[in-house]
Amino acid sequence: MTFRTTGIALLASAAILGGCAYPAPYPVYEERPAVAQRSEYGVVERIEMYRDGAGAPVGLGAILGGVAGGIIGHQFGSGSGNTAATIAGAVGGAVVGNEIQRANAQDRYRVIVRLDSGATLALDRVGEGPLRVGDRVRVVDNRIYRS
Repeated sequence: MTFRTTGIALLASAAILGGCAYPAPYPVYEERPAVAQRSEYGVVERIEMYRDGAGAPVGLGAILGGVAGGIIGHQFGSGSGNTAATIAGAVGGAVVGNEIQRANAQDRYRVIVRLDSGATLALDRVGEGPLRVGDRVRVVDNRIYRS
């Protein structure tokens, strides 16, 4: 190997090894004293269920799946077989697309709490255990705990 080839190999290996280095993910700070958390007390007024992830229009998964399935089905066969494959692909894609869209939506619960101060909070983070309407609760950092 010539001097030039050796130099290029060393520079390339240094660049590759340098790319593997990474800084610490979190800066190191001094330990601070614990801050007292603010607690509020109240009663569960009602519990609502809603679908999270339902931002897409209804049927969009079926439409997109049907178009994709039709395009893929059109690649097979010729003549009337091609038409049948296109239709079968469109129907199958629509069914699969609809199921994928339904699987991405999740049932979520929103708990409405009437605080002792008279204010009302709507929260969706429950700390532990099931809640029922009328339960006495404690709210800490927007999380609900039975008290």
